[in-house]
Amino acid sequence: VQVMESGGGFMKPGSSLRLSCAASGFRVEDSAIGWFRQAPGQEREGIACISNNDGPATTYYARFVKGRFTISRDNAKNTVYLQIDTLKPDDTAVYYCVREELCSVWGGNYFLDLRPDDVWGQGTQVTVSS
Repeated sequence: VQVMESGGGFMKPGSSLRLSCAASGFRVEDSAIGWFRQAPGQEREGIACISNNDGPATTYYARFVKGRFTISRDNAKNTVYLQIDTLKPDDTAVYYCVREELCSVWGGNYFLDLRPDDVWGQGTQVTVSS
């Protein structure tokens, strides 16, 4: 069971980026997949999660997201994406996807709650600078 993040890079403020999370050893549609990030010297910060549903997936976002991040899933490619729009320098961080037991939600907002069996990859660096 593995996940591999890709799609990061050096970006200008105001641009958009789509990160990919390719899964192997399991089906993304059967799992809850979250995204979190970690900036230098900062704690991990949960961003979004897409749940495992028999029907259309349910998505959850952290309170700070405010519409700039969109999580989606392509079952045929066994991949989960994170679209980031209107990039800001504060978005500079290593971004990780994680296979979770479930999407942790409080008050309708996603929060990161890693468990021992959760699986995440090496991350992909996103740097936003002019």
